[in-house]
Amino acid sequence: MDFGTAIKTCFKKYATFEGRAIRSEFWYWCLFSLLLGACTAIIDVGILGYSADAEFTPINSIATVVTFLPGIAVTARRLHDVGKSGWWMLLTFTIIGLIPLIIWYTNEGEKKKNQYGNMIKIK
Repeated sequence: MDFGTAIKTCFKKYATFEGRAIRSEFWYWCLFSLLLGACTAIIDVGILGYSADAEFTPINSIATVVTFLPGIAVTARRLHDVGKSGWWMLLTFTIIGLIPLIIWYTNEGEKKKNQYGNMIKIK
């Protein structure tokens, strides 16, 4: 899956917590979120004149609100792809829990049908 297709898929499945997401969909979404955050910070600080220390800036806040739910959804679908419940993402709140999460996010998905759906085939 390429970058554009991954972003379209995540917005198309805006609040879909069912099914599976392959590694490239998840990681392209992470890259998109990072780049969007950097661009909105530049706009807020460089063009709109907000302080770089400001906690909430308008453009960045809007981008965060728009991308929050699809980010949670693609994370749940990514965990489904490796055979885990989406609730495992709550391990993020424990610092040590980031280790298994990163391992699961980087692992290849199950090559067979699991309880969350069929294997995703890339064209």
